[in-house]
Amino acid sequence: MTRKRSFPPVVGRAPRVLLLGSLPGEASLRLGQYYGHPRNAFWELAGAALGEDLRALPYRRRLARLKARGVALWDAVGSARRRGSLDSAIRDERRNPVLALIRRTRVRAVFLNGRKAQSAFRRSCRAVPPGVRVVLLPSSSPANAGVPYARKRAAWRKIARVL
Repeated sequence: MTRKRSFPPVVGRAPRVLLLGSLPGEASLRLGQYYGHPRNAFWELAGAALGEDLRALPYRRRLARLKARGVALWDAVGSARRRGSLDSAIRDERRNPVLALIRRTRVRAVFLNGRKAQSAFRRSCRAVPPGVRVVLLPSSSPANAGVPYARKRAAWRKIARVL
């Protein structure tokens, strides 16, 4: 089983929000893009929070729109061994230095895209800086089909309150 690595963080000049996932899946790694699987609802959910149709934009413009709106994007897991794309299959994980990113930016809130992002974040960031909120969101993954899209969208709209 080969070691899979996350992408570099997407960070603009003054991010106020950090959207934190777990580790890119197979489709994302193949494309070299965050949330590249066509059934992953990330771009629709993030777009709903920002009031923009991000999915309709080319990938580079999506990233540019996030940065322009004060949103940073990264993964809690820097690398791991995993067969397939499921978070439950992640083994031998090494976490990204998320706390260092939070400290060097103006991030006021970290929104965790699912429980794996939450557990990896908790292990690497035992104490977040004062004034930084941490919010668990329902995963945008197609594997999280038990949560209706409308409920996911309502939860993800909390992002707009911080921006």
